Amino acid sequence: MKTRTFTIIKPNAVAKGATGRILDMLAEAGFTLRALRMVCFSRNDAYRFYGEHIGKPFFDELVDFMTSGPSVVAIVEREDAVCTLRKLVGATNPANAEEGTIRKLFADSLTRNAIHASDSDESARREWSIWFSPDQVMEAEYTFPEI
Repeated sequence: MKTRTFTIIKPNAVAKGATGRILDMLAEAGFTLRALRMVCFSRNDAYRFYGEHIGKPFFDELVDFMTSGPSVVAIVEREDAVCTLRKLVGATNPANAEEGTIRKLFADSLTRNAIHASDSDESARREWSIWFSPDQVMEAEYTFPEI
């Protein structure tokens, strides 16, 4: 059964021009885009999104990073979406990420790790609801018309 998950292409990856390559990697891994948009996190957005980390030593640095430039947020779908995306993304610390993963290819550091992937179906729904209303999510497969 196909499921959905949420991802963020973070400011450092967007600034490097890696957005297209990352989206290509998602497509090659069998993901279908259901919603996509470019956003600029405000400090309030960052606090809302990363609220469970308030008070942790890395929190202020994370907020500063996530508000430093545009990000691309997306809802993606495929069989076993959460696990498959997390495997494609790689370890949170890019130094520990496997070769060929998004973080190994595009991350700069533990904080500037290029991409976010939800850790559960529940987290994905909570996270995407911050950025997308239900009417912004494609429900049906779209076939491009022949030209």
